[in-house]
Amino acid sequence: MAVFRLTFTKTKRDKLAQVLWILNWISVVTGIILFSLGLFLKVEINKRGELMAERNIQYVPNMLIAVGLIACAINFLGGKICYDCVDTTKFLRWKLIMLPYILCTFFFTFCVLVGALMCYSMHGELEESLNLGLTEAIRFYKDTDTPGRCFLKQTVDMLQIQFKCCGNNGYKDWFQIQWISNRYLDMSQKEVVDRLRSNVQGKYLMDGVPFSCCNINSPRPCIQQQITNNSAHFHYEHQTEELNLWMKGCRQALLEYYTHILQSIGLSVLIAWLFELSVLTGVRYLQTSLENGLRQGDLNSESDGWLLEQSFMETARVNLNIIKSLGKCNQIDTANNGDPNINIPCTSKANYGPDNVPPKEIPEAS
Repeated sequence: MAVFRLTFTKTKRDKLAQVLWILNWISVVTGIILFSLGLFLKVEINKRGELMAERNIQYVPNMLIAVGLIACAINFLGGKICYDCVDTTKFLRWKLIMLPYILCTFFFTFCVLVGALMCYSMHGELEESLNLGLTEAIRFYKDTDTPGRCFLKQTVDMLQIQFKCCGNNGYKDWFQIQWISNRYLDMSQKEVVDRLRSNVQGKYLMDGVPFSCCNINSPRPCIQQQITNNSAHFHYEHQTEELNLWMKGCRQALLEYYTHILQSIGLSVLIAWLFELSVLTGVRYLQTSLENGLRQGDLNSESDGWLLEQSFMETARVNLNIIKSLGKCNQIDTANNGDPNINIPCTSKANYGPDNVPPKEIPEAS
């Protein structure tokens, strides 16, 4: 029994073809939007690529770019097919192409759905990439004279100012690294020398943060040095007082920023998938109703259209049997290819004489 059977007159089929022609052109615009969203996401990731670990997180924007381009091509062809289906003579040249086109479009809509789900599943990989990348960027913050790293100080400072964040997980991350280069340390001061000697790795560690961590909204002048030393500042208690530094870590700030973008893009792609699925459903009805009209010998008469000619279970069973048959044929071909003598007849030596000579044929009596 056919699934979702509908009856179409010639007028309804023509109207369906015209509506699908319009919807396919709208889908072309949708493909351009998907391409633009993928390109936008790729640019946003590349903007802060130096703050991310070298992990393969570009697959999502690349997927959206590819899906957008394919959507433009597929829906352009679909619009041409639906436009020609209004004319009976033009439909005949598309008759053999429509079913492969529908199968390809079904696979494409599945790829669109995968692209939408990938936007929501990228969170974990993005967080790990940001965590590793920001840790390295902060560690090389002081290397302003080192080729390949000299830009990191400006990059990190601009990041902390723009996103109102400090450090990787928080401002205390700066306490664990030396973020001031040795060239700016006065080695004649005993305090500096003692601090360097007190560290096992010879690093100049202190409870201070760069200027870019300062909260510009705080009424008090920024305290960025000796943050944990209450006696160094008047009327100051760092454990109870709200510090005039950005409290949020940059990893969390960037993750929230990219998560918002990915969720918005994922919702847009999901809507595009639903739209593509509705267009595909209409094209399937158009194809089956036209083919049934052709079987009846009159394309101007009423004909039935459906999504599946048989039930879901029967369709799945038939397709599974086809796959199994193809698998068995492949196994037989492989076995035949593995034995070069498979088709060569052989003669058993069991009937040979004592000298391994084949017996002579005895002529039949006439």
